[in-house]
Amino acid sequence: MIRSNQPTGYKTMKHRYDFRQEEGFSMTELMVVLVIIGILTLIALPRFMTMTTRAKTTEAKTMLRMLHALMQSYYFEHDQYPADLAFVGFEQALTVDQGGTARYLVSIETAEAGGFIATATAVVDFDNDGEFNVWEVNQDGLIAERTPD
Repeated sequence: MIRSNQPTGYKTMKHRYDFRQEEGFSMTELMVVLVIIGILTLIALPRFMTMTTRAKTTEAKTMLRMLHALMQSYYFEHDQYPADLAFVGFEQALTVDQGGTARYLVSIETAEAGGFIATATAVVDFDNDGEFNVWEVNQDGLIAERTPD
């Protein structure tokens, strides 16, 4: 049997951590950490910007796919492609410069008996270079980027 040197009824006290002895981080260490975080952010930012631009262009592709389906339906009924979006029932959402959420303005560029070309033109310059993104679709449903941004 192991005997303790403490008298009976004596409760052992747990040692408390004394924060006054903690030295903490120096200002230099904190600045180094902030510089490292800043460098990592600068490395990741261009990659993030291209991903957001690609996500925004999905809006143009989706609207052009829908317009193509509407144009094909109209063509099967009337044997011609209309020159106006209202004839096919396409409703343009308000763009961001009009107080809405759409970043692209859809229009029919050409419409003939044998085909059409419709475009989705960005109203926002995604990378602030002065060029606006333009996508197009034709009667075959081929969606292509005409002007990259």
